[in-house]
Amino acid sequence: MSTVPRDDNIPAQEPFTEEARHLADFIQAHAPLFVLTGAGCSTASGIPDYRDDNGDWKHSRPVQFSDFTSSSYTRRRYWARSLIGWPRVERSTPNPAHRALAALEIAGLVSTLCTQNVDGLHHKAGSAAVIDLHGRLDEVECLECGATYSRAEIQRRLGRENPGYDSTESSTAPDGDVVLEGSFKDFVLVHCDRCGGLLKPSVVFFGESVPAPRVAQAMRALEESRGMLVVGSSLMVYSGYRFCRFAEKLGTPIAAVNRGKTRADPLLALKISGDCGAVLDRVAELLALNRG
Repeated sequence: MSTVPRDDNIPAQEPFTEEARHLADFIQAHAPLFVLTGAGCSTASGIPDYRDDNGDWKHSRPVQFSDFTSSSYTRRRYWARSLIGWPRVERSTPNPAHRALAALEIAGLVSTLCTQNVDGLHHKAGSAAVIDLHGRLDEVECLECGATYSRAEIQRRLGRENPGYDSTESSTAPDGDVVLEGSFKDFVLVHCDRCGGLLKPSVVFFGESVPAPRVAQAMRALEESRGMLVVGSSLMVYSGYRFCRFAEKLGTPIAAVNRGKTRADPLLALKISGDCGAVLDRVAELLALNRG
């Protein structure tokens, strides 16, 4: 693996220039690329990530699917925190990493972008060939009848049932969560207005499997690509790491831009340790791409 660490001797006005040249060469040599993005791609948009540079948890572990479905307390706690946290995700805007990836797709250098993020920012940035591996936070589904709702509608209903709750002081956590403790016993849940079933955001919770057709779609896209690029993911969760394993099996070279180590470091042809937005923005500049 060729590792390109941050060189502090690079002039400040041209950040990550040497690293970006290596990555630009990789992209041109192995396009079209299959891109896999993780939480580190959205931190510059104000959405915290889960893990530190060593791949360890920064926060308490996210809610487990089994706990959400079996415990009314867990559901009240989840939706109470989400009522406060969702507007922050909704207001978030794409950062240079999102815009550079969209520009690479428009230029024909990226064929498919598979994201582990649920914030929808790649769509906002203009990427079209997106696979939302873990779903979308702006959609809600009924676990009983399968009815779907916009998150905006559920937010309004939760707000009506819990007036003033969304103004509670809290700090931001990953994926629309906030740091907020309490008994939550007075928090009123809303249910499916068709069957009265449990509502859950249309995202894959920890302990829940990614739908098989979605995984198969991503695997086909990777098989049809000539290279793979990982952006802002430690790959500690198998749902993302499996694509690196498959790329290795195919003989497809992999590059990664991420702060700190990744689970796939031994599999990488090129590793750049640094801010993915700064690196990708410089790559787009070197390739003379329009970032919007």
